[in-house]
Amino acid sequence: MPEVTPREVMARRARGEKILLLDVREHNEWNLFRIPGALHMPLAAVPGRAGELDPSAEIVVYCSRGTRSASAAALLRERDFSHVSSLAGGVMAWVSAGGDVDE
Repeated sequence: MPEVTPREVMARRARGEKILLLDVREHNEWNLFRIPGALHMPLAAVPGRAGELDPSAEIVVYCSRGTRSASAAALLRERDFSHVSSLAGGVMAWVSAGGDVDE
């Protein structure tokens, strides 16, 4: 599964690239903090809600540390989402790299 680093995503967003950040953590995790502008869709909901997403969009999936996001990204790729990657290290790596979060 393709991965992108938090710094890569930050740089691309700074250049104005349109990237959908998809947070697949559980509700209690989402309520603690999240990447600004992210869409919340818990991993268990992804199969039933994938139709809400644009298959041509650039999507970066994230969770806490990267395991669930890799699963969600693989599921989306199986459904013909061709521009999907997983955030390496998840939101914790995002925070460690100095990324902004909403609380």
